[in-house]
Amino acid sequence: MRILMAGASGFLGTRLIDHLKADGHQVTRLVRRSARTPDERRWNPSGAQLDPAVVADADAVVNLAGAGVGDKRWNDAYKRLIRSSRVDTTTTLAITMAGMPAADRPAVLLNASAVGWYGNTGDRVVEEDAPAGEGFLADVCRVWEAATRPAEDAGVRVVRLRTGLPLHRDGGLLKPQLLPFKLGIAGRLGSGRQWLPWISMVDWLRVAQFLLDRDDVAGPVNGVGPAPVTNAEFTRELARQLHRPAVVPIPALALKVALGGFAQEALTSARVLPGVLTRAGFAYRHPDLPGALHAALHD
Repeated sequence: MRILMAGASGFLGTRLIDHLKADGHQVTRLVRRSARTPDERRWNPSGAQLDPAVVADADAVVNLAGAGVGDKRWNDAYKRLIRSSRVDTTTTLAITMAGMPAADRPAVLLNASAVGWYGNTGDRVVEEDAPAGEGFLADVCRVWEAATRPAEDAGVRVVRLRTGLPLHRDGGLLKPQLLPFKLGIAGRLGSGRQWLPWISMVDWLRVAQFLLDRDDVAGPVNGVGPAPVTNAEFTRELARQLHRPAVVPIPALALKVALGGFAQEALTSARVLPGVLTRAGFAYRHPDLPGALHAALHD
């Protein structure tokens, strides 16, 4: 396939490009600066500017764009950036695709979303049919997913990939925890009872490829592993694999002081299952946490 990708320079995007190219696909990256290489095309999503001819060259569009939710301490300005960086890019792509002749439109838009859609589910298990929850990230996910509607209404197969917590030593949930664990000053967050919807990086990449290939899957898809664990369970398993103690719990109040508004999201419980992927027959390479963590730390 010829794939057009937004958010190609991020933690997930760089790895997905390598994965897709290794499988023989051609990937063109959308960039906000002047194009420097033959595989780049310039766009301006904040100004809703994208040449339809660039989109017409693609069989599929992948949108992973968005400022990192855990990259900086939240304030009002950064929360606006989290929202606009997702909604502006998605709106620009969806409206551009909707305005093109049907024969020129890519067949599929694989658009990022997040399990933040569900808010705090406590111990309640949720799948893709659960309504949006409450909280800042749930509100962001609601408008983010709604921004895909023009493309969907125009007949494009739209998949909204609600990614959980991909495990890889170089980013995401795992990277900031490795040093404290290795120093023996890590532990569960808050009560430790909150559920973590993890997925191995290998499986997340395979899920993205699966969703591009399967023309019978559309709508929301939970990009999570089949066996979520609590934060306390995750902490114990990571400590076991690193051969380090994890006996210093981080109180909720300390998290709030250190992280500001993001602390509440870090303590959110999301017991999310991959209902659509399971019914579609997706086969996980790492269906349990020990295998996923081993791959994240060593592969």
